[in-house]
Amino acid sequence: MSDNAILTYNGKSIELPVVEGAENEHGLDICKLRKETGLVTLDYGYLNTGSTRSAITYVDGEKGILRYRGYSIEDLAEKATFPETAWLLIYGELPTQQQLSRFRTLLTENALLHENLLHFFRQMPPSAHPMGILSSIVNAVGLFTPRFYDDENIADVFDLTTAGLISKIRTIAAFSYKASIGEPFVYPEAERSYCSNFLNMMFSSKARSYHPDPIMEKALNTLLIVHADHEQNCSTSTVRMVGSSHANLYASICAGICALWGPLHGGANQAVLETLLRIQQSGMTIEQVMEKAKDKNDPFRLSGFGHRVYKSYDPRAKVLKKLMYQVFEHEHFHDPLLDIALKLEEAALKDDYFIARKLYPNVDFYSGILYRAMGIPTNMLTVMFAIGRLPGWIAHWKEMHDDPNSKINRPRQIYTGHTARAWIDRDKR
Repeated sequence: MSDNAILTYNGKSIELPVVEGAENEHGLDICKLRKETGLVTLDYGYLNTGSTRSAITYVDGEKGILRYRGYSIEDLAEKATFPETAWLLIYGELPTQQQLSRFRTLLTENALLHENLLHFFRQMPPSAHPMGILSSIVNAVGLFTPRFYDDENIADVFDLTTAGLISKIRTIAAFSYKASIGEPFVYPEAERSYCSNFLNMMFSSKARSYHPDPIMEKALNTLLIVHADHEQNCSTSTVRMVGSSHANLYASICAGICALWGPLHGGANQAVLETLLRIQQSGMTIEQVMEKAKDKNDPFRLSGFGHRVYKSYDPRAKVLKKLMYQVFEHEHFHDPLLDIALKLEEAALKDDYFIARKLYPNVDFYSGILYRAMGIPTNMLTVMFAIGRLPGWIAHWKEMHDDPNSKINRPRQIYTGHTARAWIDRDKR
């Protein structure tokens, strides 16, 4: 293969270097395109544009492969803890026992929020969406840690900030839920694991004891891991975009949370659950649902199938489907939404329309059902996504921050508005 591609325009030819990634993927380096030709590229949604080089996550949508720092999502989901995965993403290697012990200590020691922040939760409108509360409080947390703004380049300060964010985000999420239902806050406990602490803060109270089931801890741990990163998605790209201006980590993460809030991104898992509930309540047959989904003139949308990147079965969906069977068999309970989901998947995998368009179940298809089994309310599902995705956001912010070639992001455009016009006096309009 040639090391260069030739672009001919307006009688002039220029060479565009071909860059190669670690997994033999290739791309055109167009960094000098505008300078040498005056041209820019037009790429709606940046579907064909690489904005950076990254060593964090590899996705092969055709083969259904997802790896964090070279480790398969299947191995991590089965063998790793969420704190281990977070360390791997941020620092590039699996932690040693000493590193993991120190990281867990930092997570424990930094789980509490400044008491002044508790007023934020109490003054928020009862109808406020948890994602709005989450983004607001995360930004506010940064105001209570001013040292980071001055010393963010110091490794120890970054480590402390990273652990603080990963630990505090679950506290913020749990407190948001407690405030929405009018119950007292439950504080994190030092002896509990990351996942056990979150479940305890969510569901225990002075009026009732709560003992997190180990299978639910395992399920939560797995869910957080499969959501931890996914290359240059909308929210991660937003974190990089904002961080490219040298905005601090808190501001950048806050922007990522807001991007994730969108129904086409993090809100998809909630949409799946709402779709399954709608099917159940309507009494539609699976055949009727499939026909409505294929009818372009029908406003009905079957959420949870297809993915912008994956053109085969989403590997994260495979992990969650296996986990789902383990959870439901262990707990000996039944959810009619699961039956609907399984029948829909079976029908889709045999349907020519879905097969031709490579519409396979994605990660959102089963995640909502699993969170429902835990007792997580529907409006908290995107928040759960954010808790899992936080390590990936931090990893990308750090990678961009440490890259000497990083520049402030400034996309170009093709202008389609009016050409130069003369001013019209007010009395003549």
